Amino acid sequence: MKDENMSGIDLDRLFEQARALKERMDALQQDLARRTVTGQAGGGMVTVTANGRMDVVSVKLDPACVDPRDIGMLEDLVCAATNQALREARALVEREMGSLAGMSGLPGIGGMPGLP
Repeated sequence: MKDENMSGIDLDRLFEQARALKERMDALQQDLARRTVTGQAGGGMVTVTANGRMDVVSVKLDPACVDPRDIGMLEDLVCAATNQALREARALVEREMGSLAGMSGLPGIGGMPGLP
């Protein structure tokens, strides 16, 4: 006999789906930690690379932008490139999590109707 609550929901199936979703989420988080995106500023003079965990993993500077008389410009370029890289990383995570939610089949996730 299926384990159903009073509204007729198959709890065993729901728990099985939740367990499978958690496994997919864990795998996705590991994948996102390995994937990188970049942000650039100053026409590519500063490039920042971040991963799907929102960690900045590298900063590359074109020697032409390293002017000891204008450190403020370099600081602004690093900030701009970092912010762009982090926006790209957030967009990557949202796309991947959105596709996972859409495939979940769990009530209330991925555009499916929720529980009453």
